[in-house]
This record gives sequence, C-alpha cells and structure tokens, in this order.
Amino acid sequence: MSDAGEHGWAHPVERLEVDGVPPEALNLNVSGRRVSGALQGFGPAYKKTYRVRLSGAQVTPTQLVATWKANYSAFWPDKATLYTPLAGLEPGDVAIINASESGVRLSTGVMVIYADEESFAFATAEGHVFSGWITFSAHSDDDGTTVAQIQPYIRTSDPLYEIGFRLFGSRKEDHFWGSTLERLARHFGVETTAEHESECIDRRLQWSQIGNIRQNAMIRSAVHGMARPFRRQHGC
Repeated sequence: MSDAGEHGWAHPVERLEVDGVPPEALNLNVSGRRVSGALQGFGPAYKKTYRVRLSGAQVTPTQLVATWKANYSAFWPDKATLYTPLAGLEPGDVAIINASESGVRLSTGVMVIYADEESFAFATAEGHVFSGWITFSAHSDDDGTTVAQIQPYIRTSDPLYEIGFRLFGSRKEDHFWGSTLERLARHFGVETTAEHESECIDRRLQWSQIGNIRQNAMIRSAVHGMARPFRRQHGC
C-alpha cells in the first residue's frame, strides 16, 4: 500500500511491509527488513550516472517517466523482474526483486522513497547488493531533447558483495543500467548507446558495518534454494 508524504516523499517506516504483489514473487528478504542508505553500507561510496538522449523522439520528460513507471520491469535486461504493487510505483510502495544470479533465484527488494511527474527513487532493503538510493528521471536538454537518466548513490552492503563488486560486479552493474536505458530509448524508436560516469565519493571501507553480512540476500536466497527439496518432501 502506498504511504505518501508531502511533496512526493514517502513517510518514514521502521520495517518494510509488502502488499499487493503477485503470488509468484519470492518474498524472502523484504518483509520486515529496514531500508538501507549509503551511510549504512560497507564499501566505498559511489555516485554513478547513466543517461541516454532520445534524439528525434516526440516524448516529453513527463510522458517518458509515466511510461517508465508503468512498464518498469519490461525495460530491465532478461532474468530480472521487479514485482510492484498493483497501484504502481508510488511513494511508500515496496517492490520485490527476483533475479537469476549464478543459478540462484535472488530475492531482495526496494522501497519507493520519492516519486513525481519527472522522477522516482528507490531505497534498497537490508541485504541487497547495495545500500543506497537510485534515482530515475527525465529532463529536457538545451535543444529540447528529452534525456532519460539513472543515478545510483550507493555502497556495497557487506564484504562479500564488495569482493564481487571489485572483481566483476561494477562492470555488470554498468551493463545492467546501460542496457535498461537503451531498451527504454528503443521503446520510443531511438537506437542509441548509454553514456556513463562514475565518481567515488568516499574511498573508505566502513568496518563498523561488517555485520551487514548477516542479512546478505544472496546467501539467504542460496540457502533457501538448496532447502527446496526438503521443503517439498515435508510438504512445506
């Protein structure tokens, strides 16, 4: 259920509650979790920016964001789905993410912390790969061309995620969001390549947050998957 505050911001919540998502969504690491901002993460803090210019497309920023919100998962690369409440991506909504990662059905989630006509933003749940905010927006540049943009402000959540991020995760993240924007542009008839910028805001590791590993959604999802035959055997 949406819980919108003033001026597009969601009301603060102590724990996440999932409501109105399809029964096929695996809600394993979402209900009962807290949101986790960059201050609660482990790894260095990054601000990344991905954008595409929809040259020639007759679409306003408001129209683009409305389409993006209504069809959000359709623009993600394959093997990842965001299960949203029936009302859509409104402030206070909690959405479940299911993705295939190395043979594991990963379950995690996000909360919509802000939404207006030209932008919306997610905060990640505890245990997600990243702790932080991700903002999705559209604007017009100087010549009137609509530009779609994704801007994460994130840290990896725990040491295991940080190792994976340094080995391959950063490139994978860049490909994921770049491909998302290219699919969005293609929906409006534009073939283009996403631009990408990355800035390290804080290089420190926050060792005080090492305990986040207890909530690691990848580990918990893997254990849940391995226990599936036993649950079936006992009718669970």
